[in-house]
Amino acid sequence: MQLVDTHCHIHFKDYGLPPEQVLASAADASVVKVICIGCSLEDSELAANFASKYPNVWASAGAHPHDGADYLRTKDAERELARLLKEPKVVAIGEIGLDYFHENAPRADQQKSLRSQIEVGISSGLPFIFHVRDAWDDFWKIYDEYDIKSGVIHSFSADEHRLNEVLERGLYVGLNGIMTFTKDDAQLEAAKKVPLNKLLLETDAPFLTPKPHRGKKCEPKHIRDIAEFLTILREESLEEIAAATTANAERLFNI
Repeated sequence: MQLVDTHCHIHFKDYGLPPEQVLASAADASVVKVICIGCSLEDSELAANFASKYPNVWASAGAHPHDGADYLRTKDAERELARLLKEPKVVAIGEIGLDYFHENAPRADQQKSLRSQIEVGISSGLPFIFHVRDAWDDFWKIYDEYDIKSGVIHSFSADEHRLNEVLERGLYVGLNGIMTFTKDDAQLEAAKKVPLNKLLLETDAPFLTPKPHRGKKCEPKHIRDIAEFLTILREESLEEIAAATTANAERLFNI
């Protein structure tokens, strides 16, 4: 059995755990492939460099919606992003999107940054990793203006209506530790209905540590806990979920 963590940040400067130890622990839990996700141009460079050191680690490049204003102020941002997307171990553009919950960047800046990065990303031919929080309507307005071939909605934690919008556009759905501790029944009902052929697993490490490890730093090894929770929620075997999500990750990200 093999599992893949399609979204983590173990390359962060302040992650605080030795990479070799983290990856060994992941392997012990059958997590054999990991994708480190860039949150800014500088952080994407770190992710790409980190991935280059390990055969079972890949990276993405992009500016998180929280970084939207900084991205727009960066000289030659689009050229720099295009360069990063050509790095050998970079397999996706992201995480990019809209976040109106925290709104750390003005909405107009987030939207402009999202458009810019979609246009660069389409040119690269790579899949997208989208972050959408409390911004679905504006996100779809922008998304639908472009001919986007493939991607995933990261950290999906919405209801069945939003799930159907995601699936109608052919996107994958990333589920993480939120599912193990949410008290929102609508989120759990939606998680039950994600088709196996559109499901991805992720940790978002160091964030969103799943039960029963709340209070500890999240690691890629916790993919196993998330998968085991989903076996109960969705009434599927661990082998079924592992086989499907691993195949989906390998197909989407070409890893």
